[in-house]
Amino acid sequence: MTTTTHAIAAPSPGAALSPTTIERRDLRPDDVLIDIAYAGICHSDIHQVKEDWGSAIFPMVPGHEIAGVVAAVGSDVTKYQVGDRVGVGCMVDSCGECEYCLAGTEQFCVKGNIQTYNGVGFDGENTYGGYSRQIVVKDSFVCRIPEGIGLDVAAPLLCAGITTYSPLNRWGAGPGKKVAVVGLGGLGHMAVKIAVAMGAEVTVLSQSLKKQEDGLKLGAKDYFATGDASTFKQLRGRFDLILNTVSATLPVDSYLGMLRVGGAMVNVGAPGEPLSYNAFSLLGGNRVLAGSMIGGIAETQEMLDFCAEHGIGAEIETISADQVNVAYDRVENSDVRYRFVIDAATIGA
Repeated sequence: MTTTTHAIAAPSPGAALSPTTIERRDLRPDDVLIDIAYAGICHSDIHQVKEDWGSAIFPMVPGHEIAGVVAAVGSDVTKYQVGDRVGVGCMVDSCGECEYCLAGTEQFCVKGNIQTYNGVGFDGENTYGGYSRQIVVKDSFVCRIPEGIGLDVAAPLLCAGITTYSPLNRWGAGPGKKVAVVGLGGLGHMAVKIAVAMGAEVTVLSQSLKKQEDGLKLGAKDYFATGDASTFKQLRGRFDLILNTVSATLPVDSYLGMLRVGGAMVNVGAPGEPLSYNAFSLLGGNRVLAGSMIGGIAETQEMLDFCAEHGIGAEIETISADQVNVAYDRVENSDVRYRFVIDAATIGA
């Protein structure tokens, strides 16, 4: 028997989101039913509602930054119990058998990981995301949110947190390392917080200086405007790691020039147009141009534990369900500091 729950959905591509109800599956033995408390709004939600990234499934209930409390568990679940604080990120299943799943990088599942929304499960059913009151998720894709992090500021960690933690972790951000973060938005502000907590010396690179005060308050040592051409000359050869969080076309060669020998520029933003670069920008300094896509479930839990240990949460603006469409417009206009979070109690209220 399925469970009916309130949700917010886009009925068609580009349409405004509106209240609806959806069906959640009955608990399987390895399932967890979660009462959602908060759901973050990621820019990728907007891209998918607008079909910017290709054909999508409608009606669509977005949301892959989910924080809540366990309401019920399946008969085989031992890791969680009713009342536990938990989170769900960008995926809710994978084959569990391929080399990548076995290595803890389920996001690269050979059969394809099952997205939290705008996806189709192995059972053939469409997935619906976190803009709802409840969600049912396989227990191995649920993470524990430690005490010490509010559920509201924890919700964006399930995407923005792991998206930035994973490359910072992989590429060795830490004491003695100079890290530049390109962009100070939903991803960028988390990157600054996490890199600082890892012990790195952090610089923000933003188009202008309008968020300079915020960047320094978040822990950055320096803040430079990339709109000033002299910035690239001044910072040439300075950084061990550049984390690019913006979804915009950049002069890649200019950014690569700011890397030390052996340094890496890692992209987590997803611009709509291809990026281009000169091979000699890499060859001339043994530099690396790389990408990173979220993180596996084990690393996501590691990130949550790290954030709890260091008192890190997202900078948020909490909204009610009836403000979602306005929030979408504001995100597209970069008018949020730094993540909108929906109070799920207002969905269907």
